[in-house]
Amino acid sequence: MQQRPWTAFYGPGVRADIPEPAYRTLGDLIGSVAETYGRAPAFTCCLPNGMNGTLSFAQVDEMSDAFAVYLREVAGLNAGDRVALQMPNCLSFPVAAFGIFKAGCVLVNVNPLYTAEEMAKQFEDAQPHALVIVDMFADKIPAATKGHPIPNVIVTRVAEFLPAMPRGIVGLVQKYWDRSVKPVEVAHIRLPDALAAGRARRDATRIKVERYHQPVGPDDVAVLQYTGGTTGVAKGAMLTHRNLVTNMEQTMELITGLERGREVALTALPLYHIFAFTVNLLGFWWLGARNVLIPNPRPLSNLKRAFENYPITWMSGVNTLFNGLTNEVWFTDSPPKHLRFASAGGMALQSSVAARWEEITGKPVLQGYGLTETAPVLTFNPLGKARDGSIGVPVPGTEIAILDDAGNPLPMGGTGEIAAKGPQVMKGYWRKPDETDKVIVNGWFLTGDIGVMDADGYVRIVDRKKDMVIVSGFNVYPNEVEDVLAAHPGIDEVAVIGVPDESTGEAVKAFVVLHDKTLTPEAIRAYAKEHLTAYKVPKRVEIRDDLPKSNVGKILRKDLRAEELARIAAE
Repeated sequence: MQQRPWTAFYGPGVRADIPEPAYRTLGDLIGSVAETYGRAPAFTCCLPNGMNGTLSFAQVDEMSDAFAVYLREVAGLNAGDRVALQMPNCLSFPVAAFGIFKAGCVLVNVNPLYTAEEMAKQFEDAQPHALVIVDMFADKIPAATKGHPIPNVIVTRVAEFLPAMPRGIVGLVQKYWDRSVKPVEVAHIRLPDALAAGRARRDATRIKVERYHQPVGPDDVAVLQYTGGTTGVAKGAMLTHRNLVTNMEQTMELITGLERGREVALTALPLYHIFAFTVNLLGFWWLGARNVLIPNPRPLSNLKRAFENYPITWMSGVNTLFNGLTNEVWFTDSPPKHLRFASAGGMALQSSVAARWEEITGKPVLQGYGLTETAPVLTFNPLGKARDGSIGVPVPGTEIAILDDAGNPLPMGGTGEIAAKGPQVMKGYWRKPDETDKVIVNGWFLTGDIGVMDADGYVRIVDRKKDMVIVSGFNVYPNEVEDVLAAHPGIDEVAVIGVPDESTGEAVKAFVVLHDKTLTPEAIRAYAKEHLTAYKVPKRVEIRDDLPKSNVGKILRKDLRAEELARIAAE
């Protein structure tokens, strides 16, 4: 094992290694924590106008038990079957997610904003046996499941499990005012009815839910978390129970100063995002914290009532969120009084944003780093020992090496590819062994990022090795966007790159050569919006007569990127 100088910067009592997680599986963790905290508030869904609803630890435990019984006994699923979960932050999310784990099934996180085309690609690969989806997006199901139907569809609402009055008001607004909810045109059951069916079967047969997840082992797959990796081809990272439970412990161990049963966490990042899933959903459940869920953080004024009504002690976000809040008058006039600190990931935290945040709140933003394939946290800045521009030190039990082009470890201070070993590294890509072999080499997971480690073990990212674009913390893969635009009959050639953007860190820019000379950038963006989630749509489109190519005809994105950066520098 390599020397680990970074352990000297761990806080008092922080273990250098976590040989075995405290819980074998997520099903074990959920029930054990619920016994400890019982009637204490576990999740609160806070709407922009302040309307809210709360579920206790005991309620979430009971409801997820009922859902587990529904999945196994009523829907007929077996251990290891996949269940797709497609919803924003709401009270239904932990109920469904925890029920899936208790049932011994595999959770498949799906972005609720995906187009039907994007959903279809993921469903075709994951082949889920059930889908839990929020009603606002259920109209996409027929197109998304054409050719590969999902036998069990469970529909929920954003306001599910809120008190009757706010639930009714939200339902009326969605149905008659903004018309965001359309009829569900596939056979389905509503989530409350599924829970009722599960309870009835449980009570009639005296089934113990433990029978479903006790046979599950730590190295069995718990979650399929999809990522485009380095190629843009959708791949499901197989994250095991050990991966997720251990990474949750690794991260919470390094975040010193948190108190069990006393924290109030603000979750504005979507729970289907792997950082929020591991740290916010699992970590703060384990900690016995109250988790305030924000269904939609845009506009940022949607967070105002949450900050006003709850003593927020911790929050996570991306650079875009922190930058935006520091420019909101309501936030700067009345910053959160109980905040201990905030954590950032998903994209680079700009130094100016971190400084402004600390100036306003009096508390730091601690930056971390990880990937979907590592469940996700690899490094984190210890509280009180953060270094500007650094992604921190390896979390307990994790080895980080900087490799040269031949795969050999470089000495401290050398610049090369960041590689990682640890119990949080995925089992592999779902049904893609060849892709797995490309990224796990000689026991090291190759991140595709270029970095440098100093003598103390602090890591800094120099550049990304691949062409991935990060928009507000979300991965955008140029191949995917190019494929969509290239299908337009008026476009001959297309190349996509990431360009600096003040509001989102990076933005997608498309360079196109036209077949139809009347086609405008606005029309191209409109076409992209029909086929891609909003953050993948090119923010800028530049029409060109030709694109730079290699001798064999390959379009050279690197040349376009260099031109763009030179133009920005000149301006």
